Amino acid sequence: MNILKNFLVVAVVVLATVSCKNETKPEVKTIEVASEASKTLDPNATYAKAEFTIDGMTCEIGCAKTIEKKIAKMEGVKSAKVDFENKLAMVEYNDAKVTPTSLENTVTNVADIYKVSNMKTVEAFSSEKKCASDCEKNCANKTDAEKKACAEKCKKECSMKKA
Repeated sequence: MNILKNFLVVAVVVLATVSCKNETKPEVKTIEVASEASKTLDPNATYAKAEFTIDGMTCEIGCAKTIEKKIAKMEGVKSAKVDFENKLAMVEYNDAKVTPTSLENTVTNVADIYKVSNMKTVEAFSSEKKCASDCEKNCANKTDAEKKACAEKCKKECSMKKA
């Protein structure tokens, strides 16, 4: 019996020393995620831009990002952005495959608390207009050469904000 106890003690000690490591190495997993860029977009399609208000969102990550992802996954949607602070959604879509009604249904199907209002088709999103307006103000009091350089700089900055 004493030999059995000694054997068990040795086995536990060996198991403890083998299983406990001072150095941990994180396990790295690669997961492929479908992105908007991986979707095939029809180069001959007519793309429209829509803006609408979403009421009922209570947080940026749980609400706004979830709605944004659902809209972005729709067949025919080129881009989707939901601005939580302004309660504004901006969607660029193939008007042959997506309608304003289908956009509204997608949002309201995420959760019953979300309500869509002020749906309108626009030439440019509000954020693009604001960026262009800010650039015009910043470049106004400059010489022609400076205005041209300023306009180019603004154009780059505005396109970076969209991405």
